[in-house]
Amino acid sequence: MQKYWIPMMQTGATHYIDNIQTQLWAIAFDNLVLPVTVNEAEYENSYVCSFYAHYITYAKDELVNLKFPLLEKILSAILRGFGYLFKWLKINKTVIVNNWMLSTNLYPELSKEQLSAITQYLKKAFPDHTIVFRSINEFKDNPTKKYLQLLDYQMIGSRQVYLFDPHKPKLSAQRKQRMQHNLKRDSKLFETHGYEVISQSEILTSDLPRIVELYSALYLQKYSDNNPHFNQNFFALTGDRRFLELIALRKAGRIDGIIGFYVLNGVMTTPLLGYDTSLPQELGLYRMLTACLIQAGTQKGLIINQSSGAASFKRNRGFSGWIEYSAIFHQHLAVYRQVGWWLLGLMVDLVAIPLIRRYKL
Repeated sequence: MQKYWIPMMQTGATHYIDNIQTQLWAIAFDNLVLPVTVNEAEYENSYVCSFYAHYITYAKDELVNLKFPLLEKILSAILRGFGYLFKWLKINKTVIVNNWMLSTNLYPELSKEQLSAITQYLKKAFPDHTIVFRSINEFKDNPTKKYLQLLDYQMIGSRQVYLFDPHKPKLSAQRKQRMQHNLKRDSKLFETHGYEVISQSEILTSDLPRIVELYSALYLQKYSDNNPHFNQNFFALTGDRRFLELIALRKAGRIDGIIGFYVLNGVMTTPLLGYDTSLPQELGLYRMLTACLIQAGTQKGLIINQSSGAASFKRNRGFSGWIEYSAIFHQHLAVYRQVGWWLLGLMVDLVAIPLIRRYKL
């Protein structure tokens, strides 16, 4: 918290993430301090602070993955209509707890009593805002989702994420053999193509522009401009303060791939990943980066949350898909705004989740 959030609060989120405008708060209770973001509208924000961007703007970008032009046009028109509705319903007027403004927020252990106290406090402090907990899933034996549901939070699916637990590899013998074969092939690529793995201490300040370039090439240019626009200040902060552990692939003095991960409560996640997309795919930069991640996680006995995307690739390396949810508390709001959240939940359950599962997005 001290390493990452206090500098953010002092200078503002936009200093580190170009496409995020939000109020930064912290909530302290017992021996814990959690980051909190508060928004009013800000519809151009990255999806990590904007439900409009997540369910409307980003969703439109994802439609191309369906590879079904007619269905894309129909769904795009539907999303456009819902976009006008959600603005009227003030979908972005939210206070998001434990929001590190990363693709995946990891959680400490929280009791039902703590979650209840947080909810009651925020209802009074922000009576016109929806209260949200992002990045909730059931993969780990963690009762957070159950506690939030008991406190009347609505669970709305957000995406499918891929996780691997080295202690509970519930894999068939055939799948386990395929996983080990693929990981072995990935590891051989380092020697084949002459890449070396460098640690945090070997990454120089002069490397930061290249790291921004690699992240942007993958997350912003290849995937969606609605992902966070991490800039050079962000990478300098996370690297210097060791909030994220950075690992890079270097060849002939140039960095061509980068991952940044952090660990909390026995879980590792990688919110930062980038590589030179202009280089031939045969180099296997993504495969090598994933091998680094799996090796780092399994050596420490950590559950690895590799976020969303590249579904078949991750499944072939032992990861399993799990629906991730946002927990929404809106019972204190005007009825029409409550109806809006229930409508969004219905749309996600009937359309989005079936498509995610069918197309393994």
